[in-house]
Amino acid sequence: MRREPGRAQQAGLKIALFLLCLVPMVQLVWRAAASALGANPVEAVQRSTGWWTLVLLLGTLAVTPLRRWAGLGWLLRSRRMLGLFAFFYACAHFTSYAWLDVWFDLEQVVKDVYKRPFITVGFSALVLMLPLALTSTQAMQRRLGRGWRTLHRLVYAVPVLGVLHFWWLVKRDIREPLAFAVVLALLLGARLARRRAAGGPRDAIPER
Repeated sequence: MRREPGRAQQAGLKIALFLLCLVPMVQLVWRAAASALGANPVEAVQRSTGWWTLVLLLGTLAVTPLRRWAGLGWLLRSRRMLGLFAFFYACAHFTSYAWLDVWFDLEQVVKDVYKRPFITVGFSALVLMLPLALTSTQAMQRRLGRGWRTLHRLVYAVPVLGVLHFWWLVKRDIREPLAFAVVLALLLGARLARRRAAGGPRDAIPER
């Protein structure tokens, strides 16, 4: 049986994970300041923020399997932080589009959301992430009661929409979105298998 890290170690691991989640944004800002984003800096910003949004969403879903199979129980206390970082990068991704692509032209944003399917599903994912972020605290969990559990089942729909957004965006070279899709399918499949084995919806949402 694996021994859980002490409180001081867990605090140190959580700080390290927090700093690790910040690294992609720090690198992106540094590259932008140094004019090192390549021939298409707008695409570089959008691709980076979108890519890390998906990584963090899948990382959030991976916490429970890692806790069960690898004995990394301390990760459970960091899941909310991972989810909020995913929301942060998703907001940065959308902001980079609204600012650098359409210069905050609200009418153009609405047209794109309505007419361009990959933007439609991406924007839908962001909208679904908003209530999850707003109700992520323990106080909101207590206030909403069972409704909180129902609401947070959206955590499964968001990465599905995110992967679909990426897939439709790239069109031809689907290797990266395919890799995300495979990982997502494995994570959701593992949850479904455990739920069926347990004979009920006990693991319908991530544990808190």
